[in-house]
Amino acid sequence: MLKVCSIKTSRRVEFINITGQLKKALVESGIKAGVVNIFVPHTTAGVTINENADPDVVSDIIAYFNKAVPFNDNYAHGEGNSAAHIKSTLFGPSLTIIADQGELLLGTWQGVYFCEFDGPRMREFYVKIIEG
Repeated sequence: MLKVCSIKTSRRVEFINITGQLKKALVESGIKAGVVNIFVPHTTAGVTINENADPDVVSDIIAYFNKAVPFNDNYAHGEGNSAAHIKSTLFGPSLTIIADQGELLLGTWQGVYFCEFDGPRMREFYVKIIEG
C-alpha cells in the first residue's frame, strides 16, 4: 500500500509530529505485520524519530541545528536556502519502522516528525506499507 500525505508547514524550521498519520495509514492498510517506510521527496525537508512527550526536546533540537548550520554563512548556492539543504542531508529523507500486531513498534516516548527546513510550504511525504 502506498499513501501520499500532504502537510502544510507554518514556519521556516519546524518539526511536525506525523505519528498519528502513520498509525492511521497502517490501520487503513489492513496489514498487521511488516514495515512502514516514510519518504520525503524534498531536498530541504526530512524526517526523524525522537521524543514526543516533552516539546522542549524538539525546540532544543531545532535551536541546536540552527546554531550548528546558520541560515547565512557565505554559502555559494544562489537561492539562499543552503542551510535547509544541509539540515535535510543530516536528517535524511526516509525512515523504516517495524509494524507488528497492527501497531508501529516505536518506543514509549518516540514519535515520528516531518522536519521542515525551508518553510512555510505545502509538502508531501509518502508512506509505503509492506506486509511481511
